[in-house]
Amino acid sequence: MDKNIYLAQFYGKSQNYTQIPRDWFPKFGVKRGLRNEDHTGVLVGLTRVADVVGYKRDAEGNKIDCDGILYYRGIDVRTLIEREDYHGFLYEEACFLLLFGYLPTREELDAFCKVLQSGYDLPDEFLEMNLLRLPGKNLMNKLQHALITLYNYDPDPDNIDVYQTLRKGLNIMSKLPSIAVYAYMSKVHYYNRQSLVIHYPRKDYSTAQNILSMLRLDGRFTEEEAHLLDILLFLHADHGGGTNSTFANLVVSSTNTDIYSAMAASVAALKGPRHGGANVKVSIMMERIIDAIGIKATDAQMEDVVHKILQKKFKNHSGLVYGFGHAVYTLSDPRAEIMRHFCGIVAKEKGMDEIYNFYRRFEKVAIKTLSEAKGTHMCSNVDYYSGFAYQLLGIPRDLYTPLFVISRFVGWLAHNIEHKQYDDRIVRPAAKYVGEICEYIPMEDR
Repeated sequence: MDKNIYLAQFYGKSQNYTQIPRDWFPKFGVKRGLRNEDHTGVLVGLTRVADVVGYKRDAEGNKIDCDGILYYRGIDVRTLIEREDYHGFLYEEACFLLLFGYLPTREELDAFCKVLQSGYDLPDEFLEMNLLRLPGKNLMNKLQHALITLYNYDPDPDNIDVYQTLRKGLNIMSKLPSIAVYAYMSKVHYYNRQSLVIHYPRKDYSTAQNILSMLRLDGRFTEEEAHLLDILLFLHADHGGGTNSTFANLVVSSTNTDIYSAMAASVAALKGPRHGGANVKVSIMMERIIDAIGIKATDAQMEDVVHKILQKKFKNHSGLVYGFGHAVYTLSDPRAEIMRHFCGIVAKEKGMDEIYNFYRRFEKVAIKTLSEAKGTHMCSNVDYYSGFAYQLLGIPRDLYTPLFVISRFVGWLAHNIEHKQYDDRIVRPAAKYVGEICEYIPMEDR
């Protein structure tokens, strides 16, 4: 007899002793994860780093749907994008803003970029020992492994002083693009028997430019392509303190563990298909839909597909229409609206207008159908267009979620530092750096 039959029997019997009735949660006022009973997000801690607005409350406390807004340090992200002086380093500018709380001058941004660029190179033998000789089946797991391994290259890895956390975090952040791309190259070389091509990062390139340069065999890209990826990184940089991966970072770091372990925990949380992995799910879903009904499908055919997905009758689908709905946003997700615009520009450049128009039409049909089916407002979210943006850029699906890690790392770092400042035992040692480097401005005078 198969020995696993005993485990199956034990597991079946255990259901009599381990189940918790769902009605106990509202009865005792206990949250099931990071969601309230009305499906709004649970407020976790206080933060000045980023804020998400997707609904309002009336005088009686009732939820009122509204257009979504994403703030970075109190500034609407749309305001940052709509400025005319685009300089190719929008993501880096967002990193500065999220970490330090104010928009940099051009000189300050250049100095900050130089700090990041000085950390692009991986430690000696890191590429050969940890990536080429140890290829991973899943790049998200490989990123966790790489983060934990970087701990061994740090002469003082357990130092959680606020300023040292900033320095260590920026060093890790500058290396993540190389780690992710090299992990992908190693995987396809080992498992798919493709040629191994390694391009080293250029110190004069932005994060977005380096990703495209290292990933492509000829290292070439257009300005519009780099702009689109820069926008993607910018929009994923942070989403408040209540997202699963950020919350995981704060919970783990509250034990005073090292930054490498805390960041690895965040990557583990982001890997899930209900968080960062959703962009892959959207890409696969849209590919199957187009295969089933064709690029020139009618609105009626699209509506029929949505109903089939909801009824779990479409190609073994889970019943979720990925890329639609959000825990906070109700009428609109500002990130999706921005991505829709820039995807249209690059799609036209690449002659992919037809598939872009399919996405636009399906978006309208799905929102209408889902809103009617669920009796509530539904909107497309950033995952709906991010997968398509990566497709426009020729980025392999294996890298969709790792790119999310690269962009969101700065948000984790900003919240990690902010959280440490709650604790006087951690913030006092860092105070000496404030006095040495710049004039400290009291909170009430800012």
